[in-house]
Amino acid sequence: MTPATWIRHRNAALAARTDQGSMSLFFALTGVAILLVMGLLVDGGGALNASNRATSLAQEAARTAGQQIDPGQAIEGTAITIDPGAAQSAAEDYLAARGVDGSVAISEGGTTMTVTVHDTYQTMFAQLVGQGSISVTGTATAHLKTQAGD
Repeated sequence: MTPATWIRHRNAALAARTDQGSMSLFFALTGVAILLVMGLLVDGGGALNASNRATSLAQEAARTAGQQIDPGQAIEGTAITIDPGAAQSAAEDYLAARGVDGSVAISEGGTTMTVTVHDTYQTMFAQLVGQGSISVTGTATAHLKTQAGD
């Protein structure tokens, strides 16, 4: 083996040893940044979906409560109001059937109901930094119309 060939083999062997298992800092930081963006997209989108679901459930529960009209006053024609007890019970039953917690508030005149739903989104990526869930709230208000055009 000539000295030039021996030097080339030696340099190639040294180069191969120094490159084994190494990763550049750029690729490491890029990988972490990609994971953070993925986590933000997945968990942020999931929290938005959970918030939309909570609002939809609140709207549906308010509609259910609004259907509990006090028949005594409606038949007499004196007023169109809801039966507060029946309305609150109907909204709470609706929310319980959907597996969410919520509250129902009815105005003193019985013409307005506000339903608030509290739910949580279980995170996927944020768990890695100690955020296991995100609380979301949805609120809806229903107004009982007594005449067309009110």
